Amino acid sequence: MDTHFVIAIVGRPNVGKSTLFNRLVGERVAIVDAQPGVTRDRKYGVVEWTGKYFTLIDTGGYVPNSDEVFDRAIREQAEIAVEEADAVIFVVDGLTGIHPIDHEIASILRLSKKPVHLVVNKIDSESRDLNYAEFYSLGLGDPSAISALNGRQTGDFLDRVTVSVNLGVGEPQQDSRLKIAVIGRPNVGKSSLVNALTGVSRSIVTEIPGTTRDTIDTVVRYNNEEIILLDTAGLRKKKRVQESIEFFSTVRTLKTISRCDIAVIMFDATRGIDKQDLFIVDTTMKNKRAAIIAVNKWDLIEKDSQTALQWERAARERLRVFSYLPIIFISALTKQRIFKVLDVAKGVKESMERRIDTSELNDKLLPLIERTPPSSSSAKEIKIKYVTQIKTSPPGFVFFCNEPKLVRDEYRRFLENNVRSLYGYEGVPITILFKKK
Repeated sequence: MDTHFVIAIVGRPNVGKSTLFNRLVGERVAIVDAQPGVTRDRKYGVVEWTGKYFTLIDTGGYVPNSDEVFDRAIREQAEIAVEEADAVIFVVDGLTGIHPIDHEIASILRLSKKPVHLVVNKIDSESRDLNYAEFYSLGLGDPSAISALNGRQTGDFLDRVTVSVNLGVGEPQQDSRLKIAVIGRPNVGKSSLVNALTGVSRSIVTEIPGTTRDTIDTVVRYNNEEIILLDTAGLRKKKRVQESIEFFSTVRTLKTISRCDIAVIMFDATRGIDKQDLFIVDTTMKNKRAAIIAVNKWDLIEKDSQTALQWERAARERLRVFSYLPIIFISALTKQRIFKVLDVAKGVKESMERRIDTSELNDKLLPLIERTPPSSSSAKEIKIKYVTQIKTSPPGFVFFCNEPKLVRDEYRRFLENNVRSLYGYEGVPITILFKKK
């Protein structure tokens, strides 16, 4: 599943961006409320339509609560969406009509060369169809009149949107070299790590969060092998409000994750692990990318022989289902253990590409399943008869059984844990599927 194509939803507050996001993604994951700016969390999801996939970002979560910076933040988000996303969905309100901010956003979008899809929302019946005619004056082509709330004409709209998806825009080039993305929250030391690994200060490193403007691909030669480092970004323009910086970082991180083989997720040893760190881990795993945790600024920590062990134990408790990620304590400033990051990444890549013989899988896993069979919520007994590996990079396994729909998530985790205990897969996401034989 290729989700590197990124589409951002922009528009002024309360036009229905989050409702449309929920409708297209198919999950109610964004908070919807009549109060402008209520969506506070970063929201993204994968949309599938007629076999095409794309990543959708709802900018509602980046609108500040302060009235005086509302308009500025919305304009900035439109600019960032034009700059970073592959296409833009511009949502306007079919009930209230054109607003002055709509004209400003339209002016920004008209100057771009990106596909722009104008959506007139809240047209929930034929009697309101005439309401959208005035939006032609925005100069963005034919508007799509829809109702995100009841789904009216959203299928026709998706037909239009997906015309531009997966047509070579942003397609990753075939390159056998290991590609490592260095990701993490602002000011965690991403550029410092890349600079330390390359020995060349190609990025401007300051104490101001978000000073890196672009993703910089750097080639490192290590043990006679070329490795590509993808250094992700903050934002150089300090005039931008914090919500716009966060939106920019999310778009850039999503696109960079889609390009990499392995993500090095940097934590700050002096600050501990917060929700933003966990969000980045969750994002990486949802995109089925292998990952390593690099705890930076370890030189600033007062420590004894137990400090690293205690820090790691606490981190794994916070990571929970992602506790299989390797944790390395580094200092980009003093270069402490920075090359261990590359060594571990190479080992993780080998695990990603490992294919296990079918007979071996059955010999080792079926006896475990027989000793601890899956429980069933119905009278039907679940019998798993056969297992095989169907893919690598990342690995996927299919367990054939008589009642695949009855297998619970906790048993899926039980099988994943057993596969990991047998074959390692440290840092590697695993897919476990159940199919009827």
